[in-house]
Amino acid sequence: MDFPHSPTMMVALGTQLLGLIILALPIASVSWTITHEELFREPREWCVDKSQTSKSLLSRKFFYLMTCEYCFSHYVSFLVVVVTGFTLLYSDWRGYVLAVFALVWLANVYMSLFGRLRLDIRSERHEIEKAEEKGSR
Repeated sequence: MDFPHSPTMMVALGTQLLGLIILALPIASVSWTITHEELFREPREWCVDKSQTSKSLLSRKFFYLMTCEYCFSHYVSFLVVVVTGFTLLYSDWRGYVLAVFALVWLANVYMSLFGRLRLDIRSERHEIEKAEEKGSR
């Protein structure tokens, strides 16, 4: 039986694009959660400290990669491609490479949109609070 990630079966472009759009969502979610949310604050702060104080250049760069959503999304995308066998355009190693970088790019578009949305919501809440304070005086 051939599976979509098998080298002997090329998946239709529309199916590949749908897979790209869908797989980028959990990549963005995991990358954002680990690099921004309170749940992972302590490990993130430890990594930030290590990225600034480690003696080894390699160590500093490794720990920095754990604190940057763009950098971290590469790890998550690679893991998703390994687990799912998702390829893009080619059914061989080139398809895996393209899939990783396309997933990274789209996941970061999602994270940028999410970050902007959060900023807008936070700004609106602040304006509402200020208006309510004025109205209660």
